[in-house]
Amino acid sequence: MLSVTDLHVSYGAIAALNGISLEIPAGAIVTLVGGNGAGKTTTLHTISGLLRAKTGRIKFQGEDITTLPAHQVVARGLGHVPEGRMVFSNLTVGENLAMGAYLLKDHALVEKNREYVFSIFPRLQERLKQTAGTLSGGEQQMLAIGRALMGSPKFLMLDEPSLGLAPRLIGTIFEKIVEINKSHGITILLVEQNAHLALEISSYAYVLETGRIAMAGPSKDLRNDPQLKAAYLGG
Repeated sequence: MLSVTDLHVSYGAIAALNGISLEIPAGAIVTLVGGNGAGKTTTLHTISGLLRAKTGRIKFQGEDITTLPAHQVVARGLGHVPEGRMVFSNLTVGENLAMGAYLLKDHALVEKNREYVFSIFPRLQERLKQTAGTLSGGEQQMLAIGRALMGSPKFLMLDEPSLGLAPRLIGTIFEKIVEINKSHGITILLVEQNAHLALEISSYAYVLETGRIAMAGPSKDLRNDPQLKAAYLGG
């Protein structure tokens, strides 16, 4: 579904990605693992059109989207849940969800998507009129994912969904990610520092180190790799 080939991205004179290549098959959960500054968020921002690649190619369902602006990438069915959630804190939950559907003209589809979001995250329906900035961290993460689902994505990128959440909520969020993948067949690219959980729910993984892919393979194999265990899984 998504193919990234020899991607180079720089911030001014500083190289952030040095020729990474990824293949994400339709219907899969694939994870990007790596330490701070490895280039994980840069990868997602470049795929979604928020950053421009220096060289390389990004193809989504066979179409070259490398130079498309972000709103056109979203229109093709690629959703992005950013690191830090980035909800509109002064808007209500309902208004945040409406923002996620801003490109959709079909009102019946918008309503169907809302009902789907409420089936995944019932708490959002209970908090519909509440200002997003007053929600707990876990509720804001649910809202950020829900907002992305409102746009009818075929492909969803999640950037550090467990960041700053209480341990009991992390498990819930990961269960919901699996449910979204299974119930709607949405392909997922997951960036996550919690390598244990990420490798548990994904079928394939890439390990990024300083803008390069250091390792790649089926998640079950990487879970048992001594080098990876020492670096990211606490030995």
